[in-house]
Amino acid sequence: MFCLQPDPTVAHAELLPSAPPVGLSVATAPLPSLQAPAAVVMVRPHHFHPNPETLADNGFQSRGAPADGGALAARAFDEVSAAAQVLRDAGVTVHLFEDDGTRDTPDSVFPNNWFSTHPGGRVVLYPMHAASRRSERRADVIELLKARYRVQELIDYSGLEADGLSLEGTGAMVLDHLDRVAYVARSQRADPAVLARFAAHGHYEPLVFDATDAQGLPVYHTNVLMCVATRFALVGTGLIRCPAQRAQVVRRLQDSGREVIELSEAQLREFAGNALELSGRSGPVLALSARAAVALTAAQRAAIERSARLLPLAVPTIELAGGSVRCMLAGIHLTPRPVAAA
Repeated sequence: MFCLQPDPTVAHAELLPSAPPVGLSVATAPLPSLQAPAAVVMVRPHHFHPNPETLADNGFQSRGAPADGGALAARAFDEVSAAAQVLRDAGVTVHLFEDDGTRDTPDSVFPNNWFSTHPGGRVVLYPMHAASRRSERRADVIELLKARYRVQELIDYSGLEADGLSLEGTGAMVLDHLDRVAYVARSQRADPAVLARFAAHGHYEPLVFDATDAQGLPVYHTNVLMCVATRFALVGTGLIRCPAQRAQVVRRLQDSGREVIELSEAQLREFAGNALELSGRSGPVLALSARAAVALTAAQRAAIERSARLLPLAVPTIELAGGSVRCMLAGIHLTPRPVAAA
């Protein structure tokens, strides 16, 4: 099991939203949606590089070897820094942690895979498929959550790694916190036994389906296939090859009152499905990568913007590792402590 011991080699810098604009007081600012958190955890890597251990089953990861590792790492550092600032400017609280490279954690920039938070005060730790990713779990992140938010329960599934089981958090699952549904594309990163435990503990309905790309490779993480926001859902339905499963996913989303915005496989390759709705100072925003925003059609943009403002973040270097903006953001669905709010 994961031992929560402080790590003196890591650092944390907190980026709080700047003051509300004139005419908008804190008291009148929009309240966060249960689906769209107002705060996130991010990790800024100092020695970023695509992880060779995850290449076999991640069809979104770049196959080309970078020519200059130092330049690549510098660009990734700058991209995370800039993305955190854009989020802060939009009114999102960013808890920014540093990965200084003292551990071999090439995918540390994607913290949403090893932990998740849930309304009611639950924090969940997950078993990771790749051995190199298991060192990403950090005691200082959990301690920050305990100090700044009301954490009632910590559930740790990480010990199941010894049995060869994995469930990579809100990468493997796309969670509907409103209707309590866990959408899961079958893969070796989403073991059904661990999913059953998570669903039972958290009172989620697991909706499991098969999704494959044009080469027949299973989609490695559900969150590159779909995004569930408060009033809409982005879904690459074409990769759900079974008509009955496809209809079930679409029907369940529509039954929850959401507008289903379908994405093509080409748009998924631009990470258009790897987005996260957040609660900003002036209302909901949809954080997604700059290339994903460009890939959307005018009709899709209009459908999204009926309920959330697009917030593009330029992260092309990070995307070489096979994940994008949603993977970089671990949403905080916890109640802030009064001292933190002050």
